[in-house]
Amino acid sequence: MRRHNPSASLFRSIDWVTITMYLILVLFGWLTICGASYNFETATLFTPGGRPMMQLLWIGLGLFIGVVVLSFDSDTYEVGAPIFYVAMMGLLAVTIFIAPDIKGSRSWLVLGPVRLQPAEFAKVATSLTIAWLCNQYDFQIKTYASYLKLFGIILLPVGLILLQQETGSALVFLALFLALFREGFSGLFMGLSFAAATYFIGALILEDTLWWGETDADLFFVCNSILVFTTALYATYCPEPRERTEVLRYIIGITLGVYVLAGGVSLIMPFDLSYIAVILVVLLIVGLIVLALRDYLLRYAMMALFALGSLGFFYSVSYVFNDILQPHQQVRIKVALGIESDLRGKGYNVDQSKIAIGSGGLTGKGFLKGTQTKLNYVPEQETDFIFCTVGEESGFVGSASLVIFYGIFILRIVALAERQVSRFGRVYGYCVASILLFHLFINVGMVLGLVPVIGIPLPFFSYGGSSLWGFTFLLFILIGIDARRGRHIDSL
Repeated sequence: MRRHNPSASLFRSIDWVTITMYLILVLFGWLTICGASYNFETATLFTPGGRPMMQLLWIGLGLFIGVVVLSFDSDTYEVGAPIFYVAMMGLLAVTIFIAPDIKGSRSWLVLGPVRLQPAEFAKVATSLTIAWLCNQYDFQIKTYASYLKLFGIILLPVGLILLQQETGSALVFLALFLALFREGFSGLFMGLSFAAATYFIGALILEDTLWWGETDADLFFVCNSILVFTTALYATYCPEPRERTEVLRYIIGITLGVYVLAGGVSLIMPFDLSYIAVILVVLLIVGLIVLALRDYLLRYAMMALFALGSLGFFYSVSYVFNDILQPHQQVRIKVALGIESDLRGKGYNVDQSKIAIGSGGLTGKGFLKGTQTKLNYVPEQETDFIFCTVGEESGFVGSASLVIFYGIFILRIVALAERQVSRFGRVYGYCVASILLFHLFINVGMVLGLVPVIGIPLPFFSYGGSSLWGFTFLLFILIGIDARRGRHIDSL
């Protein structure tokens, strides 16, 4: 049995590689903010109250937060996680009523000259609480009760933040589901999410489109997607391999046969083939219900319910999109999907950011030499669209290097998570990695026009105290847990 060395200090146990990478991101983030704020006069970069100087203040306070976080014992975060979570949910609820309306969102608390966004710190509380729950004795992600608890913990802040009209921050919490796959979370939920996204996007893109003369394209596409997804579910979860092969032959054979026959008839007498697709979906649902009654297996009934629910979801897309989503959200989704072009309206930011990035070429224009950013063509270029400044000043080489560096940084966090002895530390580490990955993917994607603009910052790069402090808090808790992992090893 190896005994703990009392002389080994916390300082020596800290993962300085991760801290160094954090400092590099923060430093280059500050330089990029300088580039985005520069307006031909160097002196303005050091004006008190200007964004570069304010970001220096946020960085200094962030480092202080990091030191304070490291000074607390990791057990404090585990024991206090539920209390922290309840307090943050209460603060999120209060924010809905007392926060002023800032650009259509009630998510910022204004305390004199300081503005704080509680959602940034709610990420920390939610991550800690998920890790705390997963670390409870005999907790396994297998029962309905365990899934309900996890869904409740994650979706409660999502609902509260949506009430603040802050869609981007709310969606970040869904990234926490990724962290749970390491602990046995069913991949079925990922498949269902992919199916829902396919139905939603297909219904929007193909709306009012006709194929083969009179065929309703969106209904035809979604019904065939339902056939594919439901058949995949059957192939995955059918308990009898021999029966599975036989049934799959029937499904594929009947589907292809019906389409060949219907296609031939449509050449002579054109009609809407989407009705044939609906009939095939109904037949599949009936077949699954028959199997469920014959074998008394709930899974077959659930597959039938999935297919039926998918049809219902498809018919609700129009209502959700037109009557629930805000007009600016509708435009952003349409612009991202290429349904419409709005270069003077909601698509202006993305269009200008593409121009800025494209103008940087291979190696960029150089530090403080970006004309698109200097002339303020790109709105929010110091915050949500800061990546376009990287592209303009550093070019493809700098942009690609930054994305690769972020990838290495996130993989480093995954490595820290994997070497934890306690399940609490491992789950929390994966939560940190998932949140950073989501922010990176969405922020870079929206600047490039690949995903809708939902307004979330680039970690450690974008201007703002709340986001920087929230990410620092999130990261340094993990570093502190990792630094004390040796204590758990010695107690074994």
